[in-house]
Amino acid sequence: MGIAGISFADSALGDLAGIQEWYGAEGVPEIGDRLVAEIFQRVELLADQPDIGRIVPEFGQSFLRELIHPPFRIVYRRESKRVRVVRVWRGERLLRLPASAK
Repeated sequence: MGIAGISFADSALGDLAGIQEWYGAEGVPEIGDRLVAEIFQRVELLADQPDIGRIVPEFGQSFLRELIHPPFRIVYRRESKRVRVVRVWRGERLLRLPASAK
């Protein structure tokens, strides 16, 4: 899955599916659908402005950035002219990235 120069790791796609599943289980699937749509809209900004996200404080690496979309952190790798979204987590979670993202 991708948006002009943007790709999603399986881990990020799993996170998005998990968001929808959780809100569905809570009886408000429309909220999960809305949040996932909003996350995709935020990620689309990276196609033209890949450096708008802040450097992930836990790692301090310039290629690993995040967008904050409360209550979520959208973590992505900046790879030359491409962006790869690696995780979409609730803001209070501690970060631990998959080996493929390092």
